[in-house]
Amino acid sequence: MKKIILMTGGGSAGHVTPNIALMPRLADEGFDIHYVGMAGSIEQKLVQGRPGVTYHTITSGKFRRYFSWKNFTDPFRVVKGVFQAKRIIRSVKPDVVFSKGGFVSVPVCIAARRKAPVVVHESDYTPGLANRIGARFADTVCVTFSDTLNQVGAKGVHTGTPIRPELYNGKREKGLEFLGFKGDRPILLVMGGSLGALAVNEAVRGALKTLTVKYDIVHLCGEGKMEPGLDMAGYAQYEYIASELPDVFAAVDIVISRAGANAVFELLALKKPAVLIPLPASSSRGDQIHNAGYFARKGYALYLKQSELTADTLLDAVEELFNHRLEFVSAMNAEPAADGTEKVLNVIKKAAQNRQGSNNR
Repeated sequence: MKKIILMTGGGSAGHVTPNIALMPRLADEGFDIHYVGMAGSIEQKLVQGRPGVTYHTITSGKFRRYFSWKNFTDPFRVVKGVFQAKRIIRSVKPDVVFSKGGFVSVPVCIAARRKAPVVVHESDYTPGLANRIGARFADTVCVTFSDTLNQVGAKGVHTGTPIRPELYNGKREKGLEFLGFKGDRPILLVMGGSLGALAVNEAVRGALKTLTVKYDIVHLCGEGKMEPGLDMAGYAQYEYIASELPDVFAAVDIVISRAGANAVFELLALKKPAVLIPLPASSSRGDQIHNAGYFARKGYALYLKQSELTADTLLDAVEELFNHRLEFVSAMNAEPAADGTEKVLNVIKKAAQNRQGSNNR
C-alpha cells in the first residue's frame, strides 16, 4: 500500500538537513515524500528539485524574543499558514507528518492535528520555541539528547538525529588529494558552522605558526571570511566544502567546531574528537552551550568557552584533545544513539502503519 509523508522544517540548514538525511530511506520504504516550506527560503533551496520530493509553500511568522513591529503582524501570517497547510493536507492526505522545527513548521503541526499523526524531532538539548509549540499538537516527540526526555514528557522518545548517509562514504586518499596534504602528519579540521565563526577564525589564525609545526590544517572559514594572502605550508583555507566534505572528514584526525546539534552528532557518528566552542548566550538562545556541555560530560569532546578563547587556550585544548584522542573515540564508540536514522525512521513507519490500520478498520 502506498504511504505518504508530509515533511516540514526550515529557517536554517539545521532544520532541513536531518530531513534530507531521511529522504533516501523513506523512498526505499515506499513513501511518497511531500515537503512544506516557505517560498524563497533555505528549505526551498535545499529541498525543491530533489528526485521524488514534491515541494509546497505556505506563509508563516517568526517567533521573536525581542521587540519588533512584526510581532504584531506575524501572528496573522501564522494563521494564514495554518489554512494553507490545511488545504495541502486535504489534498495530499498524508499518513504521517514529520516536523524538524523552525517557524514554518508551526502552522503545519497545528493544521495536521486530528488529520494525521504528527512526529516532531528536536535536535538541540533544549527544545526551541517552534518545537515547543509543535509538540502540543504532536503524537510523538523524538529527541537527539537523552537528557531532553525530561523536558518533553510522555510523548518523548530518545532516537538521536538522522545523519547524512553520504558522510560515511568518504575516502581518506581522495580527501588528502583534494587538500594537497601528504597524510604523514595529523590533520586538524576547523569549522565554524554554515556562516563561519569570526572568534574561532581569529584564534586559529593567531595560533597557526605553532599549530602548523605539528598539524596540517584545513580551515572552513565561512563565506567572505577567508584571509587573503595567508599562505603557508600545511594550511588550506576554504569558505566551505560541499561534495568533497565526506572525503575531508575521512582524512582528518581531530576537529575544532562550533556546537550546533547536527554538527556535533555528525562528529559523533564519524568518531571525530573535537574541541567544541559554542556560540555564547549573548548571541544565541544558549542551545550550543548545552550541546557542548553534554558532549563534554559524555567524554566525546572538549568544551572551550568563547569568553576564554585565545590563541594560547586553543593551543592547549588542541594538544590535550590530540593526546587523549583514543579515549574520546572509545567513548564515542560506546554511544548507542550516534546515528538516529533507523530509530527515527522506525517511529515514522509505526505512526504511518497505525494510521493506515485505523483507516482500514
